[in-house]
Amino acid sequence: MTESNDKKIQRRQFLARVGKAGVSIAAAGFITCKLYDKQGPKAGVDIGSLVTLPDFSVPDKPGQVISIVKGASRVKAVNKAIELLGGIKRFINEGEAVAIKPNVAFASPPMLGATANPELVAEVVRLCYKAGARQVIVTDNPINDPSSCFKLSGIGKAASNAGAEVILPRPNLFKHTMLTRGKLIKNWPIFYGPFARADKLIGIAPIKHHHRAGASMSMKNWYGLLGGRRNIFHQDINTIIAELAMMVKPTLVILDATQVMMTNGPTGGSVKDLRWANTMIASCDMLAADAYGCTLLDLKVSDLPYLIKAQNAGAGTTDYESLKPIFATVS
Repeated sequence: MTESNDKKIQRRQFLARVGKAGVSIAAAGFITCKLYDKQGPKAGVDIGSLVTLPDFSVPDKPGQVISIVKGASRVKAVNKAIELLGGIKRFINEGEAVAIKPNVAFASPPMLGATANPELVAEVVRLCYKAGARQVIVTDNPINDPSSCFKLSGIGKAASNAGAEVILPRPNLFKHTMLTRGKLIKNWPIFYGPFARADKLIGIAPIKHHHRAGASMSMKNWYGLLGGRRNIFHQDINTIIAELAMMVKPTLVILDATQVMMTNGPTGGSVKDLRWANTMIASCDMLAADAYGCTLLDLKVSDLPYLIKAQNAGAGTTDYESLKPIFATVS
């Protein structure tokens, strides 16, 4: 066989593989779109069938609202950050079911920082069991194909190995909700099923630049609770993020700034987009966490209108200094 024929055969094989990959990606996208379509807003939903997420928050403890820990080890830093707020048993009681909602939005490897770090998620799962939780659920409703997101991010395997039940979105897990004082979340489907089973809720998110919102942090992480054609909310991104902060009352949020995505967010695509900040934030007030987090993106609170909107709605405070944050360093 001649060299030119070899090249032709190799080219045909390459194109065939690309074609198959394209079909697989298209199929995954079709399945995800169909899931969202089926869960779109329904004008005829009975008002009596609407659901409301539970209030997962814990009682305030002045002086133990937000902690900021410096250190390169995520495991050491998150343990210290929670310890400074009173320890994991302040947040999780024996026999409780805990839902952990990490940012698993994209089918992206951990090194790119587009999703929550799997090692961090696994450590929080272990801490919940250490406190006596009877069950820990790790779940999200990603933008990309859910199974691919949980696999490529490493979160699915890490959470499972730590003993968590990983729940992927299914149509029967969505219910419609109506946010009091909401402009956008009106008779809208949310990923409700896993959270209805939980006593406590922990959010885990990386700090990222976001080309529409300016920044993606703990408040933006709740975007994964929205079903339906949620991309329409991008037209009013600041209002939808503020409304999510009004809708979700977590037990604790953990904001990972070990590496910060400074550019090309929220997906990134290169380690060059990341900057080492070696910081872990734990907070009972997600606005305060995000207000401090934006400083690591070289932003001010005034650069992120959704922070002001959420504060005006009573979802928390952007004045994190007034909460007397506790600072520490781990080696």
